[in-house]
Amino acid sequence: MSHLVLEGLGKSYGTAVAVEGLDLTVARGEFISLLGPSGCGKTTTLQMIAGFASVNRGRILLDGQDLGAVAPNKRGLGIVFQSYALFPHMTVAQNIAFGLEMRGIEKTEREKRTLEAMALVGLKGFEDRYPRRMSGGQQQRVALARALVIKPSLLLLDEPLSNLDAKLREEMQGELRQIQRSIGTTTILVTHDQHEAMALSDRIVVMNKGRVEQIGAPDAVYGAPDTAFVANFLGKTNVLKATGDGSGHVVIDSLSVPLAGAGSGALCIAVRPERLGFALDGAPGFAARITSRIFQGAHWLLSAESAAGTVTLIRHNDGSPVPREGETVKLRFGPGDAALLAEGPSS
Repeated sequence: MSHLVLEGLGKSYGTAVAVEGLDLTVARGEFISLLGPSGCGKTTTLQMIAGFASVNRGRILLDGQDLGAVAPNKRGLGIVFQSYALFPHMTVAQNIAFGLEMRGIEKTEREKRTLEAMALVGLKGFEDRYPRRMSGGQQQRVALARALVIKPSLLLLDEPLSNLDAKLREEMQGELRQIQRSIGTTTILVTHDQHEAMALSDRIVVMNKGRVEQIGAPDAVYGAPDTAFVANFLGKTNVLKATGDGSGHVVIDSLSVPLAGAGSGALCIAVRPERLGFALDGAPGFAARITSRIFQGAHWLLSAESAAGTVTLIRHNDGSPVPREGETVKLRFGPGDAALLAEGPSS
């Protein structure tokens, strides 16, 4: 039996549709990220799972139980909010133990589990510290420990790292994933940061305008986006105009590359910048004129214009000559480097 199931989930506010037709099955122990821009429905979905927002259509099943009639405080979920929502008048230990106290856990057991949770998140020795005397990263750890100490069947994370600076955020991503793997708690993360979603998740649910665009493992979604929206939202990509030759190949100028699903006629493909390269003299390729080049240490970031569209490509800093602005080059990609898109470039 699946651990968490969302069946045809929908939510509207008057005539405005926030979420529509969301189907998702989550296995026990999975780390799932709901990813998308502001207003895509990811936070509303999390709120429906938590019970903070009512469900207009569909249902939510947790271990086979329909949560529709279950109050939020009876669902047994651990939740970490963007603001952490710590009690400023309570110490770290008191904040973490609060949920256990509300559940009537005996004092000795409460203290034992609080210390275990603090050790898990790297806060051993901070029992008597108050939130106002802690850094953002430390407060985030307190909020995580408070959510985990109740041993939830499901952990919900609402952009918990968004208030941290870039360096600390990257550190906390690694710690969060390590903690989740060590305890095996099923986790749903809401984020608008594609790098965070790819670093943490077993699977990503890419959402747009209340609907799911694609669900899959991070590398699969990144490497083979279904739509132009996914291709553009999940990292840098090139959406190129090509032609299907009717024999399973896509053609741009003299370049012909096999691509599953390619029919005949005009189509759009996605090719990641790191998958584009320069064609050798006399080899098949398509012409492009370099419009800019930016040195980024380990690599050069190049932009170019071509008949297939605007192109971005990465040239590793290996000492080889790099084309200059205004220079015309011939570009290529190989089998497995392109993904056929279901639609053209998103507006």
